[in-house]
Amino acid sequence: MAQTTAFVGVNVIPMDRERVLTNQTVIVRDGKIAEIGEVGKVKVPKDAVMVDAKGKYLIPGLVDMHTHLLSDDDAYPDTIAPDELRVMVANGVTTVRFMIGTPELLKLRSQSASGEIVAPTIYVASPHLTGREQGNNFVVKSLDEARDAVRKSKAAGYDFIKVTTFVPGLVYEAAVDEAAKIGIRVVGHADSRFVGVERAWKAKQQIEHLDGYIELLLKTDAPMKGSVSDLYIYNPENWKSFDYMDESKIPDIARKTVASNRFFDPTHHFMKNSFGRLRTEDEMRAQPDFKFYPAKVQAQWFDFYKRNRFINTVPLEKRARWVELREKLIKAIVDAGGKMLAGSDTPEFLWLYGFGLHHELKALKEAGVSNYTVLAAGTRNAHEFFGTLDKIGTVQKGKQADLVLLNANPLDDISATKNRAGVMLKGTWYTQAELDKWLDEIAPKIAGSYVEKH
Repeated sequence: MAQTTAFVGVNVIPMDRERVLTNQTVIVRDGKIAEIGEVGKVKVPKDAVMVDAKGKYLIPGLVDMHTHLLSDDDAYPDTIAPDELRVMVANGVTTVRFMIGTPELLKLRSQSASGEIVAPTIYVASPHLTGREQGNNFVVKSLDEARDAVRKSKAAGYDFIKVTTFVPGLVYEAAVDEAAKIGIRVVGHADSRFVGVERAWKAKQQIEHLDGYIELLLKTDAPMKGSVSDLYIYNPENWKSFDYMDESKIPDIARKTVASNRFFDPTHHFMKNSFGRLRTEDEMRAQPDFKFYPAKVQAQWFDFYKRNRFINTVPLEKRARWVELREKLIKAIVDAGGKMLAGSDTPEFLWLYGFGLHHELKALKEAGVSNYTVLAAGTRNAHEFFGTLDKIGTVQKGKQADLVLLNANPLDDISATKNRAGVMLKGTWYTQAELDKWLDEIAPKIAGSYVEKH
């Protein structure tokens, strides 16, 4: 029998526009929002599960537009994937986009849709198109290889074509052309040395990470053409480019971005807090997601930070300048009419999915945009991008009931998304006490499942 739930006395942040509806009753029935209205004007069904939400805030479920699973890697078994997905739900993440596809992820997408597992709604990009062997990928070095990879990805059922690095420009263009012919969108990187932002703009690609954007800021007389994007971030020589930046180019870059594709996913927290500033070992140990990693992996990352040449040679002022320019670009694109998407790019560098999205929301706020703009990046904008906003992504009558109940107002402080009273996934209500118990039970299972590679 389908559950009927009533949130009583709640403040609703519907995300149709910037507003708060105070002291509301929200009725959820058969997985959808059946009624919303002022307390006393909406009748609560006798069989409803009552949630006393007085003083709390109801928002749409959160969306992570760039994530992966530990079990995508051979070091972790596929059997932990359902628990990994529950970690996301426990953090209020009710929709995800996996950015490097596998057959296992396609299976999980189906299991989530059918209700076989408790999991976010799942979108899956293809195995990534790259010019060099890099794990789960299509190596595309010719026009025919690019077109074939796109056709195979579409036939397999992937939702997007993912491009990454080392793809020659003409090969990229062939992939884009084939994708347009068969009706599948291209997302991902804009490798500054092979594709470039201008070519990605022409293709109307949705660009991740602000790849290639710093290169666009180089002065015309700069002694180098490359800067700090994508894999090139690891070369200390590239950081010298920050002595040759021209900020006056930012408004034009922002306008051209919006004219090409209004949706952009900067994955800013991952960039800012993995490379722009350095966490101490104590900071990492204090993270609530730290316990999900086995001691061996924790030690590997501690060692990486101690020994990596890039980490130990790039001056802090260069890093700070990089972060500053990224944040100016983010704000300029938003001001020009761009639509931010929130992506955590987890799990990596001891940042874990679910938890990572809240870090991303905070980092986007630090770029100087409003709390409402950031909350839209983490909720409705993704559904607008997917073309599903008529069904999900706002708190309105008739919409799918993916909801998060917060103890404080995120329009006052975006960090309120971490202070949850519970999560509703596809119409089923889970208290945060239940969800925290999930996390406590799952952490040792994931950490204990790790098998060291030889």
